[in-house]
Amino acid sequence: MAQAIAFYVLSAFILGFAVMVISTRNTVHSVLFLVINFLFVAALYVLLGAEFLAVIQILVYAGGIVVLYLFVVMLVNLKRPPEAHSDPRRRSRLGLALAAIVLAQLAAIAVLGGGNVNPVPNPTTAGMGNTEQVGLMLYTDYLIPFEVASILLLVAMVGAIVLTKKEI
Repeated sequence: MAQAIAFYVLSAFILGFAVMVISTRNTVHSVLFLVINFLFVAALYVLLGAEFLAVIQILVYAGGIVVLYLFVVMLVNLKRPPEAHSDPRRRSRLGLALAAIVLAQLAAIAVLGGGNVNPVPNPTTAGMGNTEQVGLMLYTDYLIPFEVASILLLVAMVGAIVLTKKEI
């Protein structure tokens, strides 16, 4: 009973801080609310018995990603007006076509075999620890979604480099 109450309290805090992230006008405050939200998600992972995921949540998201967000918020001048001209090298139709292709691929993966969810514990993993179970599931049952996520992160990184580079 106490675990259910703790779950609902943590869930309410997570939802509340998520609303604060998107409703706050000050971007630095929004990033700080995001850090608090990530910490509550880590607490929820601990409550559910996934200590490895909680540590990864704190190290990767609350530690690394949010620092990058803060650097972007501090380095970008948010007070300037939007640019009046558009870049003549911009290829909007090509970008829209590529986005449609990526969306079609994600839909095909979801329909054809990306949603292999098995909530019943595997009897062969009964003696394994939390980290071994996560690794085994990540590289067997969820290999395709893991690879899709890595490709999306690679595309985002290349896109960020292209956007920040003055001349290509």
